[in-house]
Amino acid sequence: MRISRRRATTALLGAAATGALTAALLSPMAATAEVQARDTTSDECDGEVVLSEADRLAGNCLPGNDTARMNASGADLAPGEEANSKNVERIATIAKQGAFATEDALNSDLAFQGKYAFAGNYNGFMVYDISKPARPKVVTQVVCAGSQNDISVYDDVLILSTDSSRSDASCQSTAQSATIKDSWEGVKVFDISDPRKPKYVSAVETPCGSHTHTLAPGNGKPGKGKGGKPGKGSKNDLYVYVSSYAPDAAFPDCQPPLDSISIVKVPLKKPSAATMIAQPVLFPGGGNPAGGYSRETSGCHDLTAYPSKDIMAGACMGDGILLDIRDREKPKVTENVRDTENFAFWHSATFNNDGTKVVFTDELGGGGAPTCNPTVGDTKGANGIYDITRKGDLEFKSYYKIPRTQANTENCVAHNGSLVPVKGKDIMVQAWYQGGWSMFDFTDSANPKEIAWHDRGPNDAQRLVVGGPWSTYYYNGYVYSNEIQRGFDVFKVDDRRIKGAERVRFDELNPQSQPRYRE
Repeated sequence: MRISRRRATTALLGAAATGALTAALLSPMAATAEVQARDTTSDECDGEVVLSEADRLAGNCLPGNDTARMNASGADLAPGEEANSKNVERIATIAKQGAFATEDALNSDLAFQGKYAFAGNYNGFMVYDISKPARPKVVTQVVCAGSQNDISVYDDVLILSTDSSRSDASCQSTAQSATIKDSWEGVKVFDISDPRKPKYVSAVETPCGSHTHTLAPGNGKPGKGKGGKPGKGSKNDLYVYVSSYAPDAAFPDCQPPLDSISIVKVPLKKPSAATMIAQPVLFPGGGNPAGGYSRETSGCHDLTAYPSKDIMAGACMGDGILLDIRDREKPKVTENVRDTENFAFWHSATFNNDGTKVVFTDELGGGGAPTCNPTVGDTKGANGIYDITRKGDLEFKSYYKIPRTQANTENCVAHNGSLVPVKGKDIMVQAWYQGGWSMFDFTDSANPKEIAWHDRGPNDAQRLVVGGPWSTYYYNGYVYSNEIQRGFDVFKVDDRRIKGAERVRFDELNPQSQPRYRE
């Protein structure tokens, strides 16, 4: 999701594209939003209250349009109602609580380690005990505001992303304009050797902050290199690839052009010594240009690493890319693809287990618009499924989008998901905001098929309250979902098509740092 960095209690839900869909997707509907503080006075959206910073800076927030023109006649769930395929059962829910209970405290991403689930929220993160999935328990709540608090774990380290301009790097910081040089955005590092008592140990400021991040452990030998320096790619180090975007000449620490990512190295034996070591340029000739349907590339939204295969996929606004990360400190782009007809905003990526396919997502509307309806259609705001050829090229095969129409007060678009580890098949479960979640089989890349789903009615029948599953992942036999407004959900899927998946056990799971599972 993309969130404005200035104070707001309501938000205009901007479209992520120009052209024919812009008028249909831009709406004055209200939705509470996290308080942020990036201000500018030189774009078309100045004076408008927006949910999406990138849309505002791109001038796509033109007011006065009405999403009532969307054809939502097929939406059949009312607020409070719930539906699912016959093979799905919701077995537990823990509601948002404490400092996270308000409407503007949005739940975000998930990570897993052993019997614990770590759940991000715009105000910090939760730790849940999921040793008994049908009876999850709250372990602790860590209050540390700074959207969107994208979260990952590795060994005794937890990484948290801050992509909102703050007064300082502390967990007690307040919103502060990015036009002020001393403002802070970046990644925070916690010690979770005792998951019951996470300790904040360091912070690293990164250019334009950290919208998302991706982990890859070093792949070299531990020890020292020449001159006593740490060996490059040492297994003693954790590499954090930081994605951010939407630069502005008025922001001292977020200057255009932003054609790069940031790399933070975290010494596992001393995480307090984390530091930014590189800012590699991914688009030396410039990314997707402005003026078309797809967003102009000015940074990346998300990266997904497959560390055991030394590859990474990037979703970079107007571009989808593949990278070689054999040298962890010098990633190289090996392939670039665009879809200027149907992809408005390249948002995220998921490899299949063999590393021969990539599912890219298009976050049309920035996660805040109603795009799951016949007006928008089934090829926009969807997944794009690509095969990776033997030459390393990305070859488009098909689109996949949920088949259920959602109401005009339901934000709905493709979002975060993970593989379901089934032998000989490519199956993924994925969040669609207020479209619920969907599990689909893309073994035949050209003909993906849904096999399970869950959906709730809108949060409100009169106004669009941003909600629904932010992230939905499969972990050790169950489906876990971080619902933006309703809390932490656990589901069981009973279907012969995923038989055997429950026997695949992970000690740790960060879906943006994909592990290979044994078939």
